[in-house]
Amino acid sequence: MSRIRLPLLLYSYIATELLAPFFASFLILYGVFFLIRLIPLLDVVLGLGIGFLDFIRLFSYIFPHMLLYVIPMAGMIGVIIAFTRLTNDREILALKACGISLRHMLPSVILVAGAISLLTGFFSIQLIPAGEVAMRQLMFQLAKEKIDKGLKEKQFTEALGDLVVYVDNIDDQEQWHGVYVSDMRNRQQPIITMARDGHMVAEVNKMLVTIVLGNGTLHNTDGLDNQVIRFKRYQLQIPLKPPTRIDGDDITTIGRGSMTQAQLLEAAETPGQSPRKSARYMAEYHHRMVLPVGCFILSLLGMPLGLQASPGKKAIGIPTGLGLFVLYYIVYTVAQVMVEDLLLPLVPGMWAPNIIFFILTLYVFHRVEQERTLLPQPLQEKLGEFQHRLISPISSRCKDLVHKILSRRRSKQKEDNATSASSNLFIHANSLSMVFHLPGCEHYNCENCTIQFINVEVAEQAGFTACRFCKKLLLEQPYPENQ
Repeated sequence: MSRIRLPLLLYSYIATELLAPFFASFLILYGVFFLIRLIPLLDVVLGLGIGFLDFIRLFSYIFPHMLLYVIPMAGMIGVIIAFTRLTNDREILALKACGISLRHMLPSVILVAGAISLLTGFFSIQLIPAGEVAMRQLMFQLAKEKIDKGLKEKQFTEALGDLVVYVDNIDDQEQWHGVYVSDMRNRQQPIITMARDGHMVAEVNKMLVTIVLGNGTLHNTDGLDNQVIRFKRYQLQIPLKPPTRIDGDDITTIGRGSMTQAQLLEAAETPGQSPRKSARYMAEYHHRMVLPVGCFILSLLGMPLGLQASPGKKAIGIPTGLGLFVLYYIVYTVAQVMVEDLLLPLVPGMWAPNIIFFILTLYVFHRVEQERTLLPQPLQEKLGEFQHRLISPISSRCKDLVHKILSRRRSKQKEDNATSASSNLFIHANSLSMVFHLPGCEHYNCENCTIQFINVEVAEQAGFTACRFCKKLLLEQPYPENQ
């Protein structure tokens, strides 16, 4: 039997051409997403007083969530850019002349798209839930550290909100001695608590800090009545409420995004669970698998879109790809909402966007392989007619309107500049002939014009007269200085 020899050189060459624009697109898109995410993140950083190392940790937990959208977009754009370059440089034409069809090039694209899809799936299924749990724990730890740093000996601290704590002494075991607490929560008059000793207990799962006091008294004033209670042990529970919302998402609560796949299935199958809540858990379960597969399909779709370029022709692959990428996420979001509202069945509804775009990818690839246009000729003619009748007149009117506005602004600026320039120019006078010249006169910069006047009136008072040209100019249009 003859062994089938794979064209490894061809596959490695195309894969190399795909990876370079992929990483470039990835860095650019990630930089944009980073700047967008950084602005709301700064509120948390400033609110908790986070240091540089803790900021790096916090950002590393948000990192996987951003990559869930950056990697699919970078994969599709990278494939489009790579095949656009190959087409413009006539390398695709040379490969076809050597008998290499698009199907021979497809395995390398499938390999790269599969690797990108697997990476997206790893982030979606493993890293994002783990990152959200770790972020919640980090937020609690930072909030507790803020309290610990605020609690100092012989100082009043307001790190606990409406509770003001004073500790006379803190030993090496973090035990307090001589504690005074003023509790103003939901009260007009504070409850004063004094204790000989105390300590603080933190519960991470409940986001709760408990102050345990021992051997003290509680003083409660309500109007004219005064109540004193003695205790051996007294607890104050304080729910932590740090500024832990990032871009509208509460990162201190465990939601569907923090659960593993097994936990989502368990929550969906909980007895007595309402159908809508169960559907939301299952939608999240499928959501983590649908997006990586969608990333694979969109990357494959980038190949025929990149082949639409040609020398001397506009590269429509990138704008078309971005439009289809946005369309995919719109369709996917609508389908997910309808599934969660029980308007669509779970599996068909969640996987419908991938099915639709997979069929679209096969259709577009077939037409490009047959060297046809992306759209059938009748549909293309109708779209061209629609653009000629509706879109082109609107765009031309918008261009004319913008041009008129810009031309008016430019003419107004020129008039203002001319007026300011004429008002700032001085009158030049000839000390020998006792004649002065206005700006614009051919003798304005003569050799003997060594005297300057601020306006015509001052020049005439000094005994100077206007030249023949300037007299006509003053009669036709008086200068602002002489008005």
